[in-house]
Amino acid sequence: MSESIRHRHENVDAPQQIIAHCQQWVDRVIVRLNICPFAKAEVQAQTIHYVVNDAVLQDELVAATLQQCQELDECDDRATTLIILNDPSLGFYRYLDVVDAVEQALLDAGYEGIYQVASFHPDYCFGGSEPDDASNFTNRSPYPMIHLIREHDITNALANFLRPESIPDRNIEYTRRKGFEHMKSLLSSCYDIDNTKK
Repeated sequence: MSESIRHRHENVDAPQQIIAHCQQWVDRVIVRLNICPFAKAEVQAQTIHYVVNDAVLQDELVAATLQQCQELDECDDRATTLIILNDPSLGFYRYLDVVDAVEQALLDAGYEGIYQVASFHPDYCFGGSEPDDASNFTNRSPYPMIHLIREHDITNALANFLRPESIPDRNIEYTRRKGFEHMKSLLSSCYDIDNTKK
């Protein structure tokens, strides 16, 4: 994790503040830039569940994710869950190991076709891209996150969206046109909880 982001992370200890940062990221980046065309409806309906997890061991993170799956099983009014990993030392590549373990655990627990995992990290870097490629900001977030999505919600949303296969290419083109510094500044602004109208 970059030093500036690690410093911010280490100096935030209130779960409510961490959630506020992530809510601003969803609003400023995911919704306003239309990175995910389906997110706005869930934000407006207030059906996104945010939970901060302080575990540092992989097994504990996997267990916590399975617990959130069970809660989604029981909460029909909860569309999706963002698990925020509150570990400043969780670098990108170790985070990917956690994601792999989570996906395997969901498969073993019989959740294939029920929940899908999306991954976000402050230093996210797509395979084959450079760290300073602005397109990485489609998956860069204030903190490492595991996003649990209901598979049937994805299917229903895609069925009503014209050319859904164009979404990733559109996001790459848009973020690269905005540029690395602009996207970096936008992500950094999400830590400013006193400037929610920016």
